[in-house]
Amino acid sequence: MKSLLKMTWMEAKLFLREPVGAFFTLAFPLMMLFLFGSIYGNSPTSMFNGYGTVDISIPAYTAMIIATTGLMGLTITLASNRENGVLRRLRTTPVSPLAILAAQVIVMFIMTSLGMLFLVLAGKFVYHVHFEGNALSIAAGFVLSCLSFYAIGFILASLVPTARTAQVVGMVLLYPMLFLSGAGFPRELLPETIKKISTFLPLTYVVNLLRGLWIGESWEQHLISVAILGTMLVVGILASVKLFRWE
Repeated sequence: MKSLLKMTWMEAKLFLREPVGAFFTLAFPLMMLFLFGSIYGNSPTSMFNGYGTVDISIPAYTAMIIATTGLMGLTITLASNRENGVLRRLRTTPVSPLAILAAQVIVMFIMTSLGMLFLVLAGKFVYHVHFEGNALSIAAGFVLSCLSFYAIGFILASLVPTARTAQVVGMVLLYPMLFLSGAGFPRELLPETIKKISTFLPLTYVVNLLRGLWIGESWEQHLISVAILGTMLVVGILASVKLFRWE
């Protein structure tokens, strides 16, 4: 446990020293919230079934943070550490390999949680956002969503040879999902053809689950999203165990 805490603290400091990762996790979603909040406000609209733009944007931007940390942050960090021989050297130390990888997941989860917390605080004190769900329920959905994308991140990190490749692959996967899943802007604004395409994107189901739980919908109304994210998690873990390379 002591070694895990030390590894987590070290990885957290390294994360915060990397301005790009910290910016897109902690600052960029807030900028998006303030930008669209200043344009549209948070008045209830029929398009969003009586909810305001900020009401539905907070869970959507949370999904954006989850995808960013899972497909970019985790993938690039692990690929870079392998490329530079860090993983190989760490594996020769008394620290458990599980603790080394767990520290990465814990740091990404903490930073993702902070990103969501900043969104919630900004929404509450600036736009008086409405929350009609259950806090424990939204927390469970948040954890499931995070772990499912982190599992995919481990698969990517296992396959890409370098950090530069990881960045390219992560961007190729991330940006279409941000624009088409409802994470960047509401799916209600998309044409029907694009909506059909978005059903093939994993991030769509994170957005659907978090938005639904945020407004008080039950888990039973989102069984498809839960099943897809749960499958991503299981497949990601099994594939990572088989594919992950330390050097």
